[in-house]
Amino acid sequence: MLQRWPVRKGRPFIKRLDPEVPLLTGQRVFDTMFPLVKGGTAMIPGGFGTGKTVSEQTLAKWADTQVVVYIGCGERGNEMTDVLTEFPELTDPRTGYPLIERTIMIANTSNMPVAAREASIYTGITIAEYYRDMGFDVALLADSTSRWGEALREVSGRLEEMPGEEGYPAYLATRLAAFYERAGRVICSGSEEKTGSVTIIGAVSPPGGDFSEPITQNTLRIAGTFWALDANLAYRRHYPSVNWIRSYSLYLEDVGSWFSEQVARDWYQFRGRAMYILQKEVELQEIVQLIGPDALPDKEKVVLEIAKIIREDFLQQSAYSDDDSFCPLEKQYWMLKVIIWYYDAIRAAMRRAVPLHQLLTIPARSEIARMKEQKDLDRIIRLSDMVWEQTETLEVQVCSTAA
Repeated sequence: MLQRWPVRKGRPFIKRLDPEVPLLTGQRVFDTMFPLVKGGTAMIPGGFGTGKTVSEQTLAKWADTQVVVYIGCGERGNEMTDVLTEFPELTDPRTGYPLIERTIMIANTSNMPVAAREASIYTGITIAEYYRDMGFDVALLADSTSRWGEALREVSGRLEEMPGEEGYPAYLATRLAAFYERAGRVICSGSEEKTGSVTIIGAVSPPGGDFSEPITQNTLRIAGTFWALDANLAYRRHYPSVNWIRSYSLYLEDVGSWFSEQVARDWYQFRGRAMYILQKEVELQEIVQLIGPDALPDKEKVVLEIAKIIREDFLQQSAYSDDDSFCPLEKQYWMLKVIIWYYDAIRAAMRRAVPLHQLLTIPARSEIARMKEQKDLDRIIRLSDMVWEQTETLEVQVCSTAA
């Protein structure tokens, strides 16, 4: 059905709804640590080589939506070619159909006219609103909005307009806000009452990874979820290279009740404890750099060890692994629960004088490291009991030896 609509103008709707339903992506660091809602906005800033495009393509593959609009705005043409060749071969885990059937691609590569970058962004959001009005959940992925901002700066300079910060036009913040505000979960116009949503995920490419530049700062004021990519993590081959200290989500309270009803009541508790351990690790690392890890007491060595498990065995995820590229939400919950229970079991055993080095080498430790590749959820659930059984067995052995 053909409709003509000015792309700079948002399509009408009856009512905007509160964001309550999370946009599930199958990525543990996104779904569990920094969730995004259907109808929300997110930004993925990062310097060269931090994995912005791979993260966007991963979200396009596994996001829990019926339609995906992928905008290649000013980026390399090879990246669009990768999507064209890869998506027909991949299957949507929810429907069983090829992913390309739900994907709309708007190609505006770096060798195309600068003025067309703005056209690609507005065309993409208008197409997304068109499908939203049909009652679909739509994810719009823009890679990257920084190239759009550079186009605005170039066109503004040729029009001899008054430049703003770093040469960008004074209306840069207004244009970005107008774009991101077209996201939302709404009751659609029409004779039938339908609910649809548009979720916007924009990649930002700050020069040199400098997050203080105007496009990143102006987007930060608008986006509800901030997934900060870290070059140091990328250099260590930790992907997705999302910095868990700098990133945040403003939707945690909105989706808390949904997770409690659909996943588990203690989901928020385990997520909070994992974040506390990761933050505590950062504080301890400063001490470790001064005096070394051996000078720390055992209770702080445990924090470093569990934080390492959370980083390497939970947050780290391979986009190219058949077993680990997509992780269901229930599996995410049990993986995190096993890790936190392992932490509790170690602390409980240490209070009864069990040596730390023995607790860190129980057979369950190697099973925890292999959880991400484990397809059988029942084995992960059994592992939570195995952790307590093995620590208690070790405790009995130590007590009998001491006696």
